[in-house]
Amino acid sequence: MKKLIQTIKNIYKIEELRKRIGYTLLLLIVYRLGSFVVLPGIDANAIAGSALASNSQEGLMGLLNMFSGGAFANASIFALGVMPYISASIVIQLLGIFVPYFRRLQMEGESGRRKMNQYTRYLTIVIVLIQGFAYMKALPTQLPAEVFVYGSAMSTAVFNLVSVALLLGGTMFVMWLGERITDRGIGNGISLIIMIGIIARLPWAFLGEIDMKFAGTGGGPIALIVELVVLFFVFVAAIAIVQAVRKVPVQYAKRVIGNKQYGGVRQYIPMKINAAGVMPIIFAQALMMIPMLFPGTDFAAAMRYTGFWYNFTFALLVIVFTYFYTAVTINPTMMAEEMRKNNGFIPGVKPGRKTAEFLDSIMSRVTLPGSIFLALIAILPVFAQLLGVEPQFASFYGGTSLLILVGVVLDTLQQIESHLLMRHYDGLMKTGRLKGRSGM
Repeated sequence: MKKLIQTIKNIYKIEELRKRIGYTLLLLIVYRLGSFVVLPGIDANAIAGSALASNSQEGLMGLLNMFSGGAFANASIFALGVMPYISASIVIQLLGIFVPYFRRLQMEGESGRRKMNQYTRYLTIVIVLIQGFAYMKALPTQLPAEVFVYGSAMSTAVFNLVSVALLLGGTMFVMWLGERITDRGIGNGISLIIMIGIIARLPWAFLGEIDMKFAGTGGGPIALIVELVVLFFVFVAAIAIVQAVRKVPVQYAKRVIGNKQYGGVRQYIPMKINAAGVMPIIFAQALMMIPMLFPGTDFAAAMRYTGFWYNFTFALLVIVFTYFYTAVTINPTMMAEEMRKNNGFIPGVKPGRKTAEFLDSIMSRVTLPGSIFLALIAILPVFAQLLGVEPQFASFYGGTSLLILVGVVLDTLQQIESHLLMRHYDGLMKTGRLKGRSGM
């Protein structure tokens, strides 16, 4: 406790860090307030208890609702959240692998990065328009007719057009908030916005779990304590895997220029066990929505959420996408080339193609335990639900919620620790240093 109090005092003493944290909290509050601003022409009081609210608890709609911090189920101007931006970022990232023009932009440094960010924004607008019209078309099937109160003030077509424009403005505003947090705040802005939306659901999910445990044969306080202990160890395991790395030694050749010596030191390339982050689960979860397109069929019945075949297929897809996303985001050939340009080499391995093959083999081996862990994390909420945990609270036992919370918190704490160490204060831990995640 004394260490914690002293750390808080040290943070408060650093004016820049104090301002960054305050700025971040202010913008996150603005985002949360905006999540409750309902689209004009919709009665906010009539949304509760509707099909939109109930269908947004699980599945693809639940995923969208989670990323938007509940704004999707509220028919808010922030309903689409940052998902269009994330989708656009993934597409641009993939183009950087398969399209020569975007590959050149990736290698142009800061100027190339700015161009790719601009293309990402343009693509985000296109995705928002597509998703916005789809969202507005689906609303009448999810909400009762009395919810729409625009009446004779405008036609349905005009209402949909205005609403899509507001959804576009809402998404772009959320993007702007994320960029401002990244530039002037602490941590990655987009990731923090997603995380705060997930955390906003936690108190209600926990209260629902308490009500269920103390109602009838729910198990009482003993069952609740056991669940919390298990949840703690799940978080500990997630933190360990997110931070786990395989260090590859790199030796740099010694050079003498004038009276100064450069190089001649040994460094390490950290090969993360979970280099793909949360993206494989998101990709696999999107594909697992296909059975919903065939309601009432034997295929849909066999692929029910708590069934064996659903979870087996889900876990298998997560493993496949982990290897795919790792191969897309990590380029051993480029790493070997950068190493060669800086007069670096791996002891016992020839530079060039042999180095690339060596790095690729290591990445393939360390990805296996990482992919299996992600598969277990993906299906863990189902096991928690089958063992009697309330569905909303069970989602925090794994899946995207757990990995995003762990990854973003570690990244943010790492930045805070960097500010403390830069001012010659102690870090956040007595021993060791925090390491952030690979990205989301």
